[in-house]
Amino acid sequence: MTKIVLTYEDFATLPDDGKRYELHEGELSVSPAPGHRHQRVIGNLFLMLAPHVRATGHGEVILSPFDCIMTNITVVEPDLVYLDEARRRRLSERGLEGGPSLAVEVLSPSSIIIDRRRKMALYASHDVPWYWIVDPDAHTIEAYRLEGGAYRVAGVLEGAAPRALPPLNELLLDPAAVWA
Repeated sequence: MTKIVLTYEDFATLPDDGKRYELHEGELSVSPAPGHRHQRVIGNLFLMLAPHVRATGHGEVILSPFDCIMTNITVVEPDLVYLDEARRRRLSERGLEGGPSLAVEVLSPSSIIIDRRRKMALYASHDVPWYWIVDPDAHTIEAYRLEGGAYRVAGVLEGAAPRALPPLNELLLDPAAVWA
């Protein structure tokens, strides 16, 4: 049996039907549109990160939907991306040509396995240096750093105390504002 490998050109023709489409090494991944809590949490994070990054002049924060075209057969849409100045130069009319400096994924019931396994492996194999997994149920943000081709925990936001997470070490994240 021949495996069909989809490309960016195939991906670009998919319908705008409210579902989230991604290409994972040529395989189509389809997820339902995120729920209210997911969108509220990612919106809260964007409202914290974007002004900080803009004020420091060290890159850009982009809210989904936004294509990160890792290769012609791998296209992902992280919930939130941070681009440092070097990776910002990879922006094109199509999206980001390559991986972001930081990919942020907010877990939903339908995305837990994809975000914790498949996308973590994809981000690592495409040299995304930082990956945050945001868990609205546990009220945690896990920050991972890419080291030797695999992610290692570099910090966790949990409990009520504000904390900075790498790579944005100057920004204190207030848990009450994240989960509001």
